Amino acid sequence: MKYTHNFNPCISDKDVFAEIQKEKESIGYYNLVHQDTTAFKEYAKEVKQSNIVVIGIGGSTLGTYAIYKYLKYSKNLKKQLYFLETTDPIDIKSKLEAIDLKDTLFVVISKSGTTIETVSIFKYINSLIKCNKDNTLVITESDSKLNYYAQQNSIKSFEIPKNVGGRFSVFSAVGLVPLAIVGIDIDELLSGAKKIYNSFFDKEEAYVRLLKKARFFAEYKHNYNINVVFSYSSRLEGFNDWYIQLWGESLGKIDINSSRQGLTPIGIIGPIDQHSFLQLIVEGKRDKTVTVIKVEDFASDLEIPHVKLEGLEELDYIDGIKFSYLINQQADATIESINNLNDIPCDVITIDGVSETSIASLMYEYELLTSLCAKFMYINAYDQPGVEAGKKILKERLNVQHR
Repeated sequence: MKYTHNFNPCISDKDVFAEIQKEKESIGYYNLVHQDTTAFKEYAKEVKQSNIVVIGIGGSTLGTYAIYKYLKYSKNLKKQLYFLETTDPIDIKSKLEAIDLKDTLFVVISKSGTTIETVSIFKYINSLIKCNKDNTLVITESDSKLNYYAQQNSIKSFEIPKNVGGRFSVFSAVGLVPLAIVGIDIDELLSGAKKIYNSFFDKEEAYVRLLKKARFFAEYKHNYNINVVFSYSSRLEGFNDWYIQLWGESLGKIDINSSRQGLTPIGIIGPIDQHSFLQLIVEGKRDKTVTVIKVEDFASDLEIPHVKLEGLEELDYIDGIKFSYLINQQADATIESINNLNDIPCDVITIDGVSETSIASLMYEYELLTSLCAKFMYINAYDQPGVEAGKKILKERLNVQHR
């Protein structure tokens, strides 16, 4: 008797882990935790400009912004980091008008080297100031047209490895170089990511929780298709944006059986969105999971002062409470209210504090989680054919107009 099949039942944790181990040999983001950062740090020391402007979009900027946004208020950074991502003319003009272009390093980032948004903005900047080897850095693939441009103009460049996708590139030169320039400890970033790497591949704590979570998301994807990250710190707003791209572009795919898959990411901020989206979670359709992210130590002593406000004396019980305590109590109250309903899947991630290791650990964990979900769902996490189709149409439209 002969037998063939194309059934794809949910596979075991052991088999998924074996596939991830095999994938680690060809997908580059896994092993970025082991890289030598010497060249990045040496270049960063040479940068004299006070303003660093990153020109890029999507994976070229979101991860870097997530880390910078989370850390910048706790660090004594002597350089300012700006991001030019959109072709919105008002955004471009207003940002550039606020920056001394003569005291600026322009960091042009594009994996392909031909990203229309990035090149368009770079062309405009060149109309305002001459971009050359003294004020420009390129980060791209070694054989891209952007790298050729850099070589022709003696502009310094760093390489994006071909096997590292844009949305998984934050721990490559894409993120590490700009962050090192402004004074963030990139070795500590990699240390945080490596902590999760070791815990997962040594089958320790991260291995257990990530496999369990990914399996739940995959097996209940038709019941709970919307995944809400509820971050209780405004500093995590950039992380939310990064997560949305990572999750949406990696998991919104057609699987090997031609079935459409996807887990819809939502990123919200507490306590702000307790007054908006939380209502939808609590009394809306039961199609959402919730991950609450808390910060254990905000490293801030800011507190509610003992100020008497006439007519509001009933709220004097909040006097003397630290704002960091208040926001975590708000998070805990939200978590308890959700858990009391008994029909909304909810988990809680508490990161240690406002540090390089904390944010990097969180981000690397989400990269691993994304890869695991893709394995359980029988999809390729690392391509983006839906996005590429739109890029092709745009180029065709612009070419026709140009003629």
